[in-house]
Amino acid sequence: MSAVVTAARGWIGTPYVHQASCRGAGCDCLGLLRGVWREVLGAEPETVPAYTADWSEAGGQERLWAAAMRHLHQKPLAEAAAGDVLLFRMRDEGVAKHLGLQAEIGPAASFIHAYSGRGVVESALTPPWARRIVARFVFPERI
Repeated sequence: MSAVVTAARGWIGTPYVHQASCRGAGCDCLGLLRGVWREVLGAEPETVPAYTADWSEAGGQERLWAAAMRHLHQKPLAEAAAGDVLLFRMRDEGVAKHLGLQAEIGPAASFIHAYSGRGVVESALTPPWARRIVARFVFPERI
C-alpha cells in the first residue's frame, strides 16, 4: 500500500476545521494534504497564508492548482494510482478548490478527503465525484 494512503487513512475521523491541519483535532481538505505531506516527506514546502472558504472565487484565480504545480508532479487524469492527489472543481464555472487523495483504484475506487460537516472520510469515487476531477498529481519522491 502507498505510504500516502496509509498516512491519509490515519486521518480518518478527524473533524472538519477550516484552515486547520492537526490529525485527530481538525483539518480541511488542504490541511489533510499538508498533514500527509509532513508525515510522508517532512517539512511543508511553503507557508500557507490565511484563506476564507471562498478564497479565490471572486477573482477566478486557480490558486490551489498553481500551488499544486509548484510542489507536486502533475500526471494524466487517466493514469490513476493509489496515493494520487486529486484536484476537484466543485462547480462548473468555479475554481478548483477541493482536494482528495486516491485510496483505491478499479471498480471499488475511493478517495480520502476532508469534507465540511463530515470530517475526514474515505468516499467511493463515484461518477459524480470522478467527473469533477480536473487534475491529478503525485507527491515528489523526496524533498
